[in-house]
Amino acid sequence: MNRGGLRTRKKTLKEMPFHLMLLPAVVITILFKYIPIGGISIAFMDYNPVESFYRQEWVGWDNFTYIFGLPGFGGVLWNTIFIATMKIAGNLIVPVAFALLLNELGGRVFKRSVQTVMYLPHFLSWVALAGVLIDILSPSSGIVNNVLSSMGIKPVFFLGDPASFPYTLVVTDVWKEFGWGTIIYLAAITNIDQTQYEAAIIDGAGRWKQTLHVTVPALAPVMILLTVLGIGNVLQAGFDQVFNLYSPQVYSTGDILDTLVYRIGIVDVQFGPATAVGLFKSAVSFVLIVSGYRLADKLAGYRVF
Repeated sequence: MNRGGLRTRKKTLKEMPFHLMLLPAVVITILFKYIPIGGISIAFMDYNPVESFYRQEWVGWDNFTYIFGLPGFGGVLWNTIFIATMKIAGNLIVPVAFALLLNELGGRVFKRSVQTVMYLPHFLSWVALAGVLIDILSPSSGIVNNVLSSMGIKPVFFLGDPASFPYTLVVTDVWKEFGWGTIIYLAAITNIDQTQYEAAIIDGAGRWKQTLHVTVPALAPVMILLTVLGIGNVLQAGFDQVFNLYSPQVYSTGDILDTLVYRIGIVDVQFGPATAVGLFKSAVSFVLIVSGYRLADKLAGYRVF
């Protein structure tokens, strides 16, 4: 065996434990992400679960024509884009702001305690949080409306008013997730070269100037990366949250593509149209994430790969 082949073999044997550690994740990804891709063919069928898959009637683009022709589809699409975009913006701005504030806190124990309290809601499911939020935001007995009433403000039906519901979704989602996002930005802050701060101090920069001219530019690549990845999820407005909080009276502003798929596919048992909506979402998300990646590379010179 030549020297190059021997070196390759030794390298392979050395890295084998890492490949074995990665194998379960690869298998799970193939089973639950790639094999189900074959199911998108249902979008082009008049699918009947009683019949064999090979005996289904192919209808071409009829399912897409049907869903795009639904009276409320345009409103549902707008609701999805609006809610998802607001969530992307909120989950970018708020974590960055809190990371910058936490970075200025003194006292290691106090700082870690605040950080722990902030990211705990991330680990709670929307099923559990929905019950808590319904009680807290109740127009008659909720603590939020009790505080508003004590200030002379008329109670707001946060979960029943179509005008308030989308913003309630955004605020509660940001509250749940901003602590987790803060961890990412705090990790990025700890990797900043401290000599940059020392140079800024020598130039007479105070804490605000150091944050503005050193910390924020250093966070820019992470912010761009997370924003680019978020663009691909612009049609993912959060099924778990919306499904557990919405009701028919807020369908006009709170109904999203995922809940529409649920009603069409599960409640009305129309698997073909429901799959067509899912395929439409995937296609749009693919285009958006590729466009966002190219935009980040062109404007900021940042490449994900």
